[in-house]
Amino acid sequence: MKRIQYRRYGGPELMKLEDFELPQPGKGEVAVRIRFAAVNPIDWKVRNGYLKMVTGRAFPRAMGSDFSGEVTAVGPGVTRFKRGDAVFGLARLKESGALGEAVVTNETFVALKPAAMSFEDAACLGTPGVTAWNGLVDKAGLRAGAHVFINGCTGAVGEAAVQIASMLGAKVSGSCSAAAMPRTQALGMLKAYNYRTTDLAKLGEQFDVVYDTAATMTIATGLGLLRKGGVFLDIDPTPWKFIRSAFDRRIKPIVCTPRPDILESLARAAGEGKLRLPVAKTVSLGEAIRLLTELEQGHKLAGKGLVTMS
Repeated sequence: MKRIQYRRYGGPELMKLEDFELPQPGKGEVAVRIRFAAVNPIDWKVRNGYLKMVTGRAFPRAMGSDFSGEVTAVGPGVTRFKRGDAVFGLARLKESGALGEAVVTNETFVALKPAAMSFEDAACLGTPGVTAWNGLVDKAGLRAGAHVFINGCTGAVGEAAVQIASMLGAKVSGSCSAAAMPRTQALGMLKAYNYRTTDLAKLGEQFDVVYDTAATMTIATGLGLLRKGGVFLDIDPTPWKFIRSAFDRRIKPIVCTPRPDILESLARAAGEGKLRLPVAKTVSLGEAIRLLTELEQGHKLAGKGLVTMS
């Protein structure tokens, strides 16, 4: 079997496509033959050592978070899945491994793929969908009728957040590039602002929830956009922000935290046609390092980048 891995923290030049041996799944784990993997910024942030206090210093290390595929084996105590099940989900942050032909992950990080959804679309759901849900539902307790502002509303997490908020009955506004404006109309957003030409700090409107899915909004701007009782969701959870959030309950740093109920809710929404992230480009595993490098260096896609293992 092959996967993308690296032997020390650092830049994109360290990525190699190499052989590896997949371990047998342990208690509460499943092994999955991967059909598609979706690329996320967290993939290169982990490789760069951004989270090495969590991921540790054991090498070689695999790459990749989000995937779809079929279960090939289950560990002791696994009851929700069996061999042959079509699934989607997330690799564990510490081990990663979605950018390869197979992965072992927690049973709780996986859900059954909706029958009506392709493996390509299912691979896109994991990190964006869970992160959006963690913010809007877990932290903000979003309710019908609330007005949400999503900074970066046509990025992967942003677009997932738009669709989840709409599904929950909220009104949704946000910011994006001029080129992405047609997408906001297709999503049925109330208002969309060009982030290059709009000073969000002077917007003159307030919201129940502000979600900075682009990690470009200052806390001051986010708090300034809130109505009384509102919350500011921050996708860039630095230690300083956690400290500040302890003293200001309006600030909610968001860490992607998968749970079975979240993944099953995402699967149900996707199966009902209420949640889908567009795919912009698909490459083979042999071409994946080049795609990862281009995206890390700032190349933009109008949707998700996928890696096929076939």
